Amino acid sequence: MSKIIVLGAGMVGSTIAVDMAKKHHVSITDFSKTALYNALKKCDKLNTIILDVTNKKELQKTITPFDLVICAVPGFLGFETLKSIIEAGKNVIDISFFPENSLELDALAKEKNVTAIVDCGVAPGMGNYILGYYNEKFKVTYFECLVGGLPKVTKWPFNYKAPFSPVDVIEEYTRPARYVENGNIVVKEALSDCEFVNFEDVGTLESFNSDGLRSIIYTMSHIPNMKEKTLRYPNHVEYVKVLKESGFFNEEKIKINGIEISPLEFTSKILFNEWKLGETEKELTVMRITVKGENKTVIYNLHDTFCEKTKTSSMARTTGYTATASANMFLEGLFSEKGVFPPELVGKYENCFKYVLNYLKDRNVVYKKEEF
Repeated sequence: MSKIIVLGAGMVGSTIAVDMAKKHHVSITDFSKTALYNALKKCDKLNTIILDVTNKKELQKTITPFDLVICAVPGFLGFETLKSIIEAGKNVIDISFFPENSLELDALAKEKNVTAIVDCGVAPGMGNYILGYYNEKFKVTYFECLVGGLPKVTKWPFNYKAPFSPVDVIEEYTRPARYVENGNIVVKEALSDCEFVNFEDVGTLESFNSDGLRSIIYTMSHIPNMKEKTLRYPNHVEYVKVLKESGFFNEEKIKINGIEISPLEFTSKILFNEWKLGETEKELTVMRITVKGENKTVIYNLHDTFCEKTKTSSMARTTGYTATASANMFLEGLFSEKGVFPPELVGKYENCFKYVLNYLKDRNVVYKKEEF
């Protein structure tokens, strides 16, 4: 049994801790006592620690006795937290999905003799694992990831519920989307190139450009065509565009009756209740990964739903279990290279790729493959 510490007791962090506790001694940290209490309710074997990860000295002292760190803090804290973990010489699995480029920490990780596997979620995450694997099998010319987390029951006008903060969702709608076309990086507005796509058991969804390629823009630069698009129920994009074009996502503060507030803060507050996903509210995760090249096409489809037995959301399952698969794969010695590794640089090894797929399948997160 290894000693594991999970940083962050949110929806995904607590799911990771509970799953890792099946085989290991697990401690979980958070700044919030309530979050730690809720995690403990899910699994009484967890050891809870109150920790502010922005206190670098305290963070590095806390993680010292552990064999592996799993970082599940919010994105805005992610890069500096990961850097502190690596500086402390600790191996780490990271799912904080920060906006900075994780590969900037590669030299530091090598210097500290650390293995850091980053972006270990559903997307980014499994799409990267799949691409990395098939990139070794044939000359890939096209990669597409369509992905979305959706409520089972829709409510007008947005037909959407977020398993995380509205600010993070709005970031998807405002950050320019990068994709690769004919070998060139193309930058377009998020929410652009809206298309309707049909999915079995769900029906028609709309897809739009979002900035989800992340590391593969750099690690897979030889692939001439790559894009990632977010999925929502039809008409969601139109309503979000109305807010965006009307200035509701602006960060510049305005003064109302002597009080300064940014439109984004106001909008996030309003949307928090509108978009908040209830703890046991039914939802689903839909993903389709397409890899093409050399007269060959491989498609992986995922359709995962809220788990009644464990009362765990599909977004927590599909994201968290990819992270725990990566953690156990590392602990079992299947991957031990030093440096920073997005999943595409791990998935290129067949034993690693198959380990992750089988681990997820054991937890009923099933990727259905088509090949033609």
